Amino acid sequence: MILGFDPGRDKCGVAVMGVDRRIHWHQVIRATEVINSVNVLCETYAISLLVIGNQTTSEEWVQRLLSAIPPNLRIIKIDERYSTLEARSRYWQIFPPQGLARFIPQELRSIRRPIDDIVAIVLIERYLDLPGVAVGSDERTHRINP
Repeated sequence: MILGFDPGRDKCGVAVMGVDRRIHWHQVIRATEVINSVNVLCETYAISLLVIGNQTTSEEWVQRLLSAIPPNLRIIKIDERYSTLEARSRYWQIFPPQGLARFIPQELRSIRRPIDDIVAIVLIERYLDLPGVAVGSDERTHRINP
């Protein structure tokens, strides 16, 4: 299982996805509670990899995570440019509009909740889409820029 992590100052998006691209869990979590949540998810699911966005506050979060997560869990940084735009589109695939909202163009619909968890899903998908993904390295942190 892969854990996706969209870092932020106040809130973080977290998602768990299998290599089969099946989403097992996703949620937006307060930054103050996210380390505990990540550890619980590592125990609940067989997490083998953590994929984190490489922009806002990511280096700070990598250091915090490295000191708190299981030592065998690798962290990989993924380019998260435009991931929020991609997540807006992905949101409507996961949660299709109902009723009359179906007739409103997607770019005019408003999303009434944070989508950081959907960004975490997008980050995992970006990782899985990389050609020749590096596996089995001794280092715990890698930077991958597609």
